[in-house]
Amino acid sequence: MLETEQRGLLYALYSRLFLKEADETLLETIEQEDIREFFPNLFEWEAYRKLPREDLIEKHLNVDFTEISLLHLIPYESFYVREDGMIESGGDNPVIQFYDDFNYIVEKDKARIVSPDHIGAELEFMHLLCDAQTKAFQNNDAAAARELETIQKSFLKNHVLRWMPLYLINVKNEAQTPLYHDGAMTGLEFILSDYEYLHASS
Repeated sequence: MLETEQRGLLYALYSRLFLKEADETLLETIEQEDIREFFPNLFEWEAYRKLPREDLIEKHLNVDFTEISLLHLIPYESFYVREDGMIESGGDNPVIQFYDDFNYIVEKDKARIVSPDHIGAELEFMHLLCDAQTKAFQNNDAAAARELETIQKSFLKNHVLRWMPLYLINVKNEAQTPLYHDGAMTGLEFILSDYEYLHASS
């Protein structure tokens, strides 16, 4: 159960990192002792150590976020998997079937994204699945826990792993700040190892 809870927390972390611009709360989370290891270069970065927090966020981190999520790179599954390279923002998006089964509603306006297959939304969905599995373990509902694990494997295979590794490799190569370079690097390692973990445990 503890491993499932920890997996869920990491999915939540990477979801938040790539969903919207950095803020003080995000940086405070990353500075926690058990999270720092996922950002190995960030704390050695001179700008991170010396700049006022507001300048760091506005002049460096959020500029980089705009580059990797709005201007130069496209963080949507449909862009990578559709032959026409279009973003599917309507109800025909394949991720909707998974989301509907769990009453997961992507608040696109609040998150300022245009489609439910955004990297942040898909990682948040994985977080919710892990959270539901943790609760199933707590309730001694082994059947529900197994079903949720099967759904996680299916969502990873049929959605996350079809495109996210390529996007994260691109972010790692294009990012101008250690926050997003490290986040892409360790995020990629995490989703690949998590898929292997789920298959090994089944």
